Amino acid sequence: MRAWRKLLLLFWFAAGAVLAEAPEPQDPPEATQEAGGEAAQEARAAALHVLNRLAYGPAPGDIDLVVRMGPQRWIARQLQPESLPLPEALSARLAALATVQMPAGAVLGQFQAAQQAVRGEEEGAKEQRRAVLARIAKETAEARLLRAVASPRQLEEVMVDFWFNHFNVFAGKGQDRALVASYERDAIRPYAMGNFRALLGATARHPAMLFYLDNWVSKAGGLNENYARELMELHTLGVDGGYTQRDVTELARMLTGWTYAPRRLVDGNETFYFDARRHDNKVKQWLGRTVTAAGQAEGEMALDVLAAHPATAHHIAYKLAQYFVQDQPPAALVERLAQRFTDTDGDIRAVLQTLFASSEFMAPDVRGAKFKTPYQYVVSALRAAGAPLAPDSAKAALSVLNRMGMPLYGCQTPDGYKNTRQAWLNPDALALRIGYAVLLGKDADAAALYTALGPAITPATWRTVDTGAPRVQAALLLGSPDFMER
Repeated sequence: MRAWRKLLLLFWFAAGAVLAEAPEPQDPPEATQEAGGEAAQEARAAALHVLNRLAYGPAPGDIDLVVRMGPQRWIARQLQPESLPLPEALSARLAALATVQMPAGAVLGQFQAAQQAVRGEEEGAKEQRRAVLARIAKETAEARLLRAVASPRQLEEVMVDFWFNHFNVFAGKGQDRALVASYERDAIRPYAMGNFRALLGATARHPAMLFYLDNWVSKAGGLNENYARELMELHTLGVDGGYTQRDVTELARMLTGWTYAPRRLVDGNETFYFDARRHDNKVKQWLGRTVTAAGQAEGEMALDVLAAHPATAHHIAYKLAQYFVQDQPPAALVERLAQRFTDTDGDIRAVLQTLFASSEFMAPDVRGAKFKTPYQYVVSALRAAGAPLAPDSAKAALSVLNRMGMPLYGCQTPDGYKNTRQAWLNPDALALRIGYAVLLGKDADAAALYTALGPAITPATWRTVDTGAPRVQAALLLGSPDFMER
């Protein structure tokens, strides 16, 4: 708790609260409602828990909604996101972002035209290039942020973030600047709660992944092992999945010819093709199998084997349990999830159903056990404050994510961003969260914010917050230790 006390002191200093001149602490605004009996308090605590884990925290009215529906019914609706229509205002905002509506080839064409203009030394070409790159990056990131804050399909947004980190590509690498929007839209989002093998195949064949991990240039006599290695180590089997370096090399040979051609992508939006001329047609020995020449089918067979492998089931189960339950998830839960993954041939929705129905997920002692990543913190703060995500507020949110070390689509390494306390709890990061809480809290009402957060803010925290000047109380709530955990 010493670190959290230091955090609060830093926050008060940043917010300008003068504790020595503070008024007498008051009871929390919702004290009467929270005192409605143990059953009522437990119902609200359980509602908050599922909102913190399956969503990016509560928006105003969400806790009451989950209490009325019951957590399991609310979860069941979240598992069927297609049944939840998007608000018209959100749909209109997304429709106005051209980058996320355009085919991958069209965005790449704009990117290449800007690059070519620079090489041709045309007047103002560098400024034009910067403007094109900035627009592509801004619209791609703003679309994700808009959905995360305002979409009623909260679990879908959580799973898009989860899988993007699992199958990470770095938007700062060359052509991926233009391809990330399509990658999330076409290879991640449609499969976020579908079949794992389909998701695996969609990421394997998307030009963003082919470019990021260099498989698009891999060929017989010029092998590149990057994608093959990460396909086994990160995407499927896990680092302890029982494969060898020879298996990596042999898989890379099986995947030669899996590529795309930028010109064909721009001209006809062909996102993938198999180039038989690049393929290594010699016999391979992979994971104890003899693989004879079969062209593209070799790679598809490899994806089939990897998706169905017991090590993959365990690897995915562990990561899901870590994300939704606690940093060191219970081994028994992981085993049950792995078995469910195997029994359903990688049905992600079925695995999630088992996870959310488990006693481990709903156990009171795991509530608040997860520390929010910078992305989760920023999105949950925007949701709790009920702030409309205007262009200026979106720009501020994206800017603070950059400063916090978690720019959207900005993880350079293929393992993606971590979601553990150890990865994000440090003094510098906390100071940046404090600064953002001050910025966002300027236009927020503390009493309304407390009502929206309900049991997320303990009475003890409220009494501490209430010693601050009224103008900074909302900021103090958003910067409290209670709010930084989920």
